[in-house]
Amino acid sequence: MTRVPFLDVGAAYSELKQELDEAYFRVMESGQYVLGEEVEAFEQEWASYCGTKHCVGVGNGLDALHLILRAMDIGPGDEVIVPSNTYIATWLAVSYAGAKPVPVEPDASTYNLDAARVEAAVTPSTRAIMPVHLYGLPADMDPILRIARRHGFRVIEDAAQSHGGLHKGRRCGSLGDADGFSFYPGKNLGALGDAGAVTTDDGELADRVRILRNYGSREKYKNELKGFNSRLDPLQAAFLRVKLRHLDSWNKRRSDTAREYSDRLRTIEGICIPTVPEWAGPAWHLFVIRSSKRDLLADTLDAGCVSTLIHYPIPPHLSKAYEDMNLGIGSLPIAEELARSVLSLPIGPHLGRDHLDHVCDALRKGQE
Repeated sequence: MTRVPFLDVGAAYSELKQELDEAYFRVMESGQYVLGEEVEAFEQEWASYCGTKHCVGVGNGLDALHLILRAMDIGPGDEVIVPSNTYIATWLAVSYAGAKPVPVEPDASTYNLDAARVEAAVTPSTRAIMPVHLYGLPADMDPILRIARRHGFRVIEDAAQSHGGLHKGRRCGSLGDADGFSFYPGKNLGALGDAGAVTTDDGELADRVRILRNYGSREKYKNELKGFNSRLDPLQAAFLRVKLRHLDSWNKRRSDTAREYSDRLRTIEGICIPTVPEWAGPAWHLFVIRSSKRDLLADTLDAGCVSTLIHYPIPPHLSKAYEDMNLGIGSLPIAEELARSVLSLPIGPHLGRDHLDHVCDALRKGQE
């Protein structure tokens, strides 16, 4: 048996080679290598797909979240509620803006921000809350939005892992005041390099993000704000336009794989499969199981030619980057327990049936 890759990004190029090559040559021959029509076209297409009025292409997902905060004038002295269980980029965006990330524990069944715990974290300094649709499963947004509206602060979706995910029939990326996406190559909608975007219905906010991404300028040499250089590359925009046409069908493949995993692994003792609320339509960016013997299981799978990853082995509060917050071991126990037990299985639009069978067989043998 050949090794089962965690994600075969090369297969995406093989499937779409002609379309992607045509996009490459179109951009090369255009002579427009910064912003321009290709970026504007993708922005319109992605906004339409998400169901928002505006989209602004930026350099990456971290910049998307950071620029949203800057555009909202959130900074020093302000607090932003974030999940304790997330990739560190969610926290870094808040720190880059000069604000303070305030972690709240997840729901232990969905791994997403627990809205029931949010209220206790609200202070007079709270300016925003940043729920994450972790692993592609939409966070429970309705109670989060109610809390935010009651207190008068903003909601910023970290939708970096939920391209095409559905929350009660609405696309992730259309639920908050503004929403940040990453198009890192491994995402459901992945560029062939770094890329990101902001979606929103707020025209003034979108305009501020456009200015901030381009040195604080909408017209060359006329700088209105202290801005940044974070522009979606036209070549990546062209590639994303191609892949966007296939996103729903590729997400369907992911969903089919997730259903197979769930059906076949639920009877294996010692493995906890993902919980999906009936109102949620996950994008299935990742299929994450839990095991009290996670490290041993990962080693067993590796020996059986199955590649796995851990998302994420170190919670942000235990990273050296945030040691100044003095949140030691035991301070956020649910996030810490998840970090000890989660394991991501291979999933993607190009995972073959033989590979899926092999993963399931290896898991069953590994738990015997």
